[in-house]
Amino acid sequence: QLKFVESGGGLAQAGGSLRLSCTTSGSALRFNAVTWYRQAPGNERDRVATIYKTDSTLYHDSVKGRFTIYRDDAKNTAYLQMNNLTLEDTAVYYCKIGDWPWGQGTQVTVSS
Repeated sequence: QLKFVESGGGLAQAGGSLRLSCTTSGSALRFNAVTWYRQAPGNERDRVATIYKTDSTLYHDSVKGRFTIYRDDAKNTAYLQMNNLTLEDTAVYYCKIGDWPWGQGTQVTVSS
């Protein structure tokens, strides 16, 4: 059974930081690319950042220099460190592991 949990969302002030986590029950992360997406109300779901099996990373232009995606294989967890948050970062964030189904997401709300 494919199981994972997204967590770490919450309320942050503009300029603040949050760290999202995507934790699996097994060791699937080291064998799959992991991508964080986000979806704001009325918008499409957009790719934010990807980490590949080779540990190479790819970021959307809007988060470059502010967000960092990384993985801890020993903890079966992928992270999205989000710094210098802006109001435009408010969205539901989803972790996508390879071609696994979508999870429930975690809400991030940034206030002024």
